[in-house]
Amino acid sequence: MIRTAIIGYGRNGSTMHAGPVERYKDDFQVVAVCDIDPEAQEKAAARFHCPIYEDYHKMLAEVKPEFTIIVTRSYQHAQMAIDSLMAGSHVLVTKPWATNARDAERMIAAQQVTGRKLLPWLPARFGADLRQLRAIIDRGDIGRVFEVRRSATTFGLRRDWQTERRFGGGYLLNWGPHLVDQPLQLVSSPVTRVYGNLRQIINPNDGEDNLRVICHTEDGVTVVSEYLIAAGPYPAWVIQGDRGTIIVQGDTIHVYQANLPEKVGEKEYRSNTAITEYTEKITGQIYGDEYEIYPHIARALRGEEEYFVPLEEALRLSRLLDAARLSSRLGQEVCL
Repeated sequence: MIRTAIIGYGRNGSTMHAGPVERYKDDFQVVAVCDIDPEAQEKAAARFHCPIYEDYHKMLAEVKPEFTIIVTRSYQHAQMAIDSLMAGSHVLVTKPWATNARDAERMIAAQQVTGRKLLPWLPARFGADLRQLRAIIDRGDIGRVFEVRRSATTFGLRRDWQTERRFGGGYLLNWGPHLVDQPLQLVSSPVTRVYGNLRQIINPNDGEDNLRVICHTEDGVTVVSEYLIAAGPYPAWVIQGDRGTIIVQGDTIHVYQANLPEKVGEKEYRSNTAITEYTEKITGQIYGDEYEIYPHIARALRGEEEYFVPLEEALRLSRLLDAARLSSRLGQEVCL
């Protein structure tokens, strides 16, 4: 068993991470939990019957965990990860693993010095929709992809720390690791230009709650990622290819295939193109299933397989999000 500590026993720490760690008892043993909230401490103690700490430095020194899971406010992630690595622990950091690329580079430097494993948490790469969409594209059902749009919408209000930039709040860091990274898994060429538009619409405080990030790749693919204050049946995905289009509405993938004519007359206004459609139901969780991911984490920690998020890709995402924020401030594209 991997001796495991959890720093941050709030909504996600106590469910998304503590749940699979608790289930897979042959892989993980919770040896400590750290949280500053007395109620969270009581719940963790009753659940795991392990030492409970308010100070994570003391926990690292006394318990010496082999693996530390960090699920705290975003601005705390980098330093907590560095301290845990320097204490000799492997580390998983929830998204965003860092609030900017500079802190991400500091974390990678600590990982290189210590030789411990540093695992960025990007569960949407395990998303059921992403897997099915990749299979459709790989079959060539819509031809060459030239644009991918990934969207999420809400009119839900928040007023927690995620709405305050001083804590690393705002939806670029909250939703960007899902909505920006996920569609980029469907393109093979690196991003060269980024445009960001970040706005605060309905939530209190100063964190953006409406965002659009447009990425252009080296081979000409456009990727649009957006979290919008909007209602109605907004498509979660629209993927355009030169031989068809994919539209995802709810749990249904609609694939429209264009049967282009072999010839078009010079005097024709536009060809009559036959369109055929088929559908697939999404089976699984669109942001990834933690109960599927954690057995993989155990194997990665044991060196049996490579972790599914390489550090260079996580760093690239941090740089891209930095560029989107800079672009929004400047009102113009930023080249990477």
